[in-house]
Amino acid sequence: MFRQDKYKNMLEKILHEIASEKGMKILSLTVASDHIHIAVDLPFSMSQSKALQFLKGGSSYRLFRENEHFALRYPRRHFWSPGKFARSVGDADLDTVVNYIQQHNENQTTLAGFGA
Repeated sequence: MFRQDKYKNMLEKILHEIASEKGMKILSLTVASDHIHIAVDLPFSMSQSKALQFLKGGSSYRLFRENEHFALRYPRRHFWSPGKFARSVGDADLDTVVNYIQQHNENQTTLAGFGA
């Protein structure tokens, strides 16, 4: 879905809006063609599960609201897969995590240059 910059930029904007509204701070974000990598600083009282609910549910809702044609591709309005991976950064320093996300972005950009 996110092969076009238009949709990639839209998702980035939506995620930043949701994070700001909920008191989260996005430290690093990469939108690949079929998934995202994101490092988020959460308020002390917010669980990872609640943050994922806000980010996945909120972005899905807003993507469908802003793009009525998404319902043609996703008629059941299930945009994100039920899978997820979340973890705290306790055993790795933040710079390592942010660097991984940024490198993933560079690799996606490089690979896209050779792509279809």
